Amino acid sequence: MKDILRATRRHYSTEDKIRIVPSGLRGEDSIAELCRKEGIAQCLYYSWSKEFLEAGKRRLAEDTALAAASDEVLSMRSQTEKIEGGGALIVRGLVEVDKRCFHICFHTPADNV
Repeated sequence: MKDILRATRRHYSTEDKIRIVPSGLRGEDSIAELCRKEGIAQCLYYSWSKEFLEAGKRRLAEDTALAAASDEVLSMRSQTEKIEGGGALIVRGLVEVDKRCFHICFHTPADNV
């Protein structure tokens, strides 16, 4: 009996799933109505919807990782590091100038002895 049910079960193509799931996500019809029109169980629709959204998340994560490793991003990181390094040099120079000014401003004749 199970073999008969398996043999008569309809198999949906990827194209069918791609057509059905976004239709449900758009919300033009209720999920129940959409499933009746398509002849599928609601739990099957929700299973496809979950797979669809997870595949989208994986793709976005891959795109983000790929973009983060692009030449342009790597170049910008290098420039940022140079700028930050230059900023540290400027701060060190200002500290030295500040020390000299402090010494000049508060230097007393008794210090010369």
